[in-house]
Amino acid sequence: MKNSNPFYRTPILATVAVLTLCFSNYLVSAQTIAATSATTADLTGNWAVKAPRSDGTNNWAYFSLKGNGDKVVREIADAMVSSGMRDAGYQYINIDDTWEGGRDAKGNITSNKKFPDMKALADYVHSKGLKLGIYSSPGPPNTCSGYEGSYGHEEQDARTFAAWGIDYLKYDWCGARNIYTDEEMPAVYQKMGDALLKTGRPIVYSLCQYGRQDVWKWGPDAGGNLWRTTGDISDRWDSMTRIGFGQNDLASYAKLGHWNDPDMLEVGNGGMTDTEYKTHMSLWAILAAPLLAGNDICDMTPATKEILQIREVIAVNQDKAGIQGKRVSQNGDQEIWVRELADGDRAIGIFNRGATTADAIVKWADLGVKGKIKKVRDLWEKKDVKVDGPEYKVSVASHGVAFLRVGK
Repeated sequence: MKNSNPFYRTPILATVAVLTLCFSNYLVSAQTIAATSATTADLTGNWAVKAPRSDGTNNWAYFSLKGNGDKVVREIADAMVSSGMRDAGYQYINIDDTWEGGRDAKGNITSNKKFPDMKALADYVHSKGLKLGIYSSPGPPNTCSGYEGSYGHEEQDARTFAAWGIDYLKYDWCGARNIYTDEEMPAVYQKMGDALLKTGRPIVYSLCQYGRQDVWKWGPDAGGNLWRTTGDISDRWDSMTRIGFGQNDLASYAKLGHWNDPDMLEVGNGGMTDTEYKTHMSLWAILAAPLLAGNDICDMTPATKEILQIREVIAVNQDKAGIQGKRVSQNGDQEIWVRELADGDRAIGIFNRGATTADAIVKWADLGVKGKIKKVRDLWEKKDVKVDGPEYKVSVASHGVAFLRVGK
């Protein structure tokens, strides 16, 4: 089931999905930061060398009630620029389900009246320095919401998406469960993956199948650039921590162009505190996870904007080595995670999952940091901290994190 890709491209920036009250059924994604030519030369079938970041709407329950359309996507594109999200690296605006209008006499997929000219819409999005994504399903023949899926038209739809100027495809298993078994899933996803490659257009391929059938083992061969590892996240501390801290055993499956996706960021949606959202963002950065922001970018508090756009944390997420971090120690409610970075630094997350503030002691040698430490940077405080000796002591708030970048 190997997938060989004849195209070698410098991939796009990472992806983050954003839930926005001024947009309707859209997932907005960010472009993957370009990697060096040395790394891209080894990749086949990969357009997302760095973990994708997107920014846009991704709360289906909310937006399914609001409708969507061309006007809304254009408003999102404008807001991506004015809010600073684009300049922080967020780039994809991904239209979710309900855009489909059926097929014409030749079997070509069409958009409905809410999207009168998908090519013109893509051109507008591109003019803002952004990229456009779309949604489909291998459903029989419909999507989860009863719209036209790609069943039996995979190559035809891939050509249409490419002709429109689409840059990202979310392919949702939901509608396929009535006809396919889970064992058939890899072949079903590869069929669309092969079709996308044949178009010659670099289209990021997101496998939305909720971690079934150990997708991290076969996702790359199916052409996937990212794949969901879990069911849907919700804007609650228990949901976020269960999913995020549960990714440790999947670290070996993440690499340049192929990313474990623990679902979107809930930052700014109101179900957690800003302290908890910093933990959320830090953990996703250490996990090299796609940053799919799910908040309203048209109405962000200063704190939400700071958390989503903090450059030094994003830099960890986008590190060009593409190594997913892992848990190195756990003591009750305290966990320490480490991610090796391309320049030899290490990103260290000291997490306190407990109900009260707690002191933590980090012994550098236990984290694989040997020799004299020359620099320790507190990424959320945006300042260097003084370190003397072989360990570092820090007080971490309840449900909080101390996020460090350590260099020798």
